[in-house]
Amino acid sequence: MRGFAKVGRQADGWRFSAGTLTVFPVRVERADRKVAGQAMVLAPAVGLMLGLVAGLPLPLVALLHGPPLLGAALAVGALAVLTRGLHLDGLADLADGLGSGKPAAQALDIMKKSDIGPFGVMTLVLTLLIQAAAAAGAGYAAFVTACAAGRLALVWACRAGVPAARPDGLGAMVAGTVRPPAPWLVTAAALLAAAALGLAAFLAGADSLTVVDSLTGAATAAGPAAGPAAPGTGIGTAGVLVLPAGLLAGLGAALLLLRHAGRRLGGITGDVLGALVETATATTLVVCALLG
Repeated sequence: MRGFAKVGRQADGWRFSAGTLTVFPVRVERADRKVAGQAMVLAPAVGLMLGLVAGLPLPLVALLHGPPLLGAALAVGALAVLTRGLHLDGLADLADGLGSGKPAAQALDIMKKSDIGPFGVMTLVLTLLIQAAAAAGAGYAAFVTACAAGRLALVWACRAGVPAARPDGLGAMVAGTVRPPAPWLVTAAALLAAAALGLAAFLAGADSLTVVDSLTGAATAAGPAAGPAAPGTGIGTAGVLVLPAGLLAGLGAALLLLRHAGRRLGGITGDVLGALVETATATTLVVCALLG
């Protein structure tokens, strides 16, 4: 019976995670702090699936010989649609709250307002530009990794010891629900997945070059040694190291923002969580683009 109960909680966690973090029609049958903790632990896996779907314009546009920036912009737009723009809204609200320079209570009130102020607008525009430009250079595998990195930040933000800034809302529901050593274990799994993505991108590049060389009569022996990326992947042999490095950089940037927001606001809110997702995603893409 205990085994069935555990499986049931995991199923509830998947539904809570997918229902909260995506636009997919998922029926959430149970919502309490236990389920919320399970959902946050599963968030990087949901991010991985989001990246696999939203990032498809990158290789598709490349196969059609379109400009990489077009594929990247479509991928970033698709990700916003698949997440209802929830994290972008949180990023804008947090920027307005922190940018106001007001004490915690007043900053939280600013964040609750439905309108977006100048700090929020500037932050949104800059973040979307950075994400699109970096994704154009980093490619599909890095985009998928960045989506997982953004949701990995949620695991650390909801770990035990991180309080909620308000007594209600999403932040209060998930704050402190992730128990040790889950953040470390999930991070290790995410790093392995990123390395696997880098290896897959390299192998796809080698295979694609072999096919092209066989059609053009070039020497195929040089294909795997050169280790180029397949169209739209943006990652070669170094991807096995670059993608995990990008993921760690994204997580580090999110943790710095979490620390700052925690000091200013007294804890996390749903807006803080959304901002962490977008920060980790953008940082991961930038690092992968620069190193890849």
